[in-house]
Amino acid sequence: MKKQVLRITILSVLVLLITSSCEKFLKEEYVSGIGFSYYDSESGIEDLVKSAYVPLRAWGGTQEGLKLSNHGTDIWEYTNVSDGNEFHMYTSSLNPSNGNFYSIWGAFYQGISRCNIAISRIPKIEDVMDVLSTESGKNQRMGEVKFLRGYYYFMLVQMFGKIPLLIEENIGVMTEMSRAEVSDIYGAIISDLRFAAKYLPETQDQKARPTRSAAQHLLAKVYLTRGSAVSEERGQKSTDMDSAAYYADKVIEYKGELLDDFNDARRVDNEDNKENLFSVQYTSNKLYDGLGNRMHLFYTMQYMTVGGLGLSLDYGEAWVRLRPTDYLYDLFELKYDSRFYKSFKTIYFCNLESTIPKWTSNNAPSVDLVGQSKFGIGDTALLFSMNVNAKDSEIESKSYTWRPRNKFTNRVFPCYQYHLDPFRTAATDKYGTLDFKLMWLSETYLIAAEAYGRQGNYSKAVDYINVVRRRAAYKEGEAKPFQYVLDGGEPSELTSSAVTDMEISEDQINSLDKLRDFILEERARELCGDNERWFDLVRTETFFDRVVKYNKECSNAVRPYHKLRPIPQNHIDRLTNVGTIQEEQNEGYY
Repeated sequence: MKKQVLRITILSVLVLLITSSCEKFLKEEYVSGIGFSYYDSESGIEDLVKSAYVPLRAWGGTQEGLKLSNHGTDIWEYTNVSDGNEFHMYTSSLNPSNGNFYSIWGAFYQGISRCNIAISRIPKIEDVMDVLSTESGKNQRMGEVKFLRGYYYFMLVQMFGKIPLLIEENIGVMTEMSRAEVSDIYGAIISDLRFAAKYLPETQDQKARPTRSAAQHLLAKVYLTRGSAVSEERGQKSTDMDSAAYYADKVIEYKGELLDDFNDARRVDNEDNKENLFSVQYTSNKLYDGLGNRMHLFYTMQYMTVGGLGLSLDYGEAWVRLRPTDYLYDLFELKYDSRFYKSFKTIYFCNLESTIPKWTSNNAPSVDLVGQSKFGIGDTALLFSMNVNAKDSEIESKSYTWRPRNKFTNRVFPCYQYHLDPFRTAATDKYGTLDFKLMWLSETYLIAAEAYGRQGNYSKAVDYINVVRRRAAYKEGEAKPFQYVLDGGEPSELTSSAVTDMEISEDQINSLDKLRDFILEERARELCGDNERWFDLVRTETFFDRVVKYNKECSNAVRPYHKLRPIPQNHIDRLTNVGTIQEEQNEGYY
């Protein structure tokens, strides 16, 4: 799979490592005689802008990003694996010294530092020939780095609340930083993104670079997040929902309708489709990609413990880091909503002859089958079904391993499959090549729906929600999954349309609480495998209540203060203007 990517020379990466304000990059030195004056040249600025994208890979496609976004939420829970347990179970290890927090903090502030240098120096570049030779070209590059700076700050403020707001170039060691008010941070984010939405082009030659639609989508999401606050202070304004709807509409007007099939948007061999608004880029070139996209490791269940199944490239290497809660499974209307069986892997085919189970005298349909293999290579080896609680005798009578709902475990269960990466070199290759998607057009529709609904325009909200739901429905003639009848469907419905069944009416969302809850449910169905859920709960101020209600594993440990992450101790320790612990650290972590 060939991809266009932003190439960063080794030399420029080495030079850029010293621009960060983060502790592990504080050592100042010259590499091959090149110093910060390199960024006063056209090639230097171009390398600097490219390098500002690199910290995205600390988030999308990493275990750290997954822990801070999906672990311990209402839709994902513990799998009995120690790595990440503190995020699932809210243990005492979820503290300021936990390295996962500083990993993201350091990477994003590194990106911000690079953006600040570029923003400072782009206007001063002279005697150039390419993009930077015109005012519009300079604005385009400025739009890119302001988009990235806005993204990094948006992620940080949602996770940590009050944080240092650094918007000026600084190439020295910074040890004096005070936390800015959340409202000021949102103001800076919106300013950056409005610039980006104005000056970024509608299309880019390299897909790694954001377009105007990506900036408008992110701007709509920022306005929605700021304006969603009820008890919290984010600097919200009465016009925030107007702005969120306006920018979401701009994206929808330009991009148009969703693809006909949910699977067409998500399948791994169709990455470059119009619904993918912005992604973290990965390739098969390990020189540029480091560890690659590792998401293929984390959702996979332990299928190799089932007879007839061995480690394979198609099924992935099973790190089993998180599994769906019962609540997530129950959110899907299985008779109508195609997203469940498209998103979750429920059928596995035999690839290992030596462990195929045998018929016994207790379960063989005829005596001459006793001692014979239940199935062969290529046959169905494992099948999950959702709405059946079967007896052991029924299960044993099947010619494959059947796991109905009452036989799911925290190691073997239907797992999210859109991160599986068949383009790796081998089953044990942890260097994934898929891009990690950060922004989807279907999410734009849901942002618009929520913004209009929060304005009281429930009719418009329903229209946008139903666009997403109609696309998710089984269409006339579309084959439904093998388990359809097991899950309560009628044989006569196997190829019938479910479009009208998926549509909702205005009375289902005609209050703020009903709108909020329905949108949260729809976002779970549409975006459950993206790094979104913790942010959804925190944004809507439902984090504590929903985790307690729907995540049985951690309901006794989670506390309201967990809606914010702790300020990393590494950051506090290096401050020379350190204030009281209450000034420097979030509540609950001191």
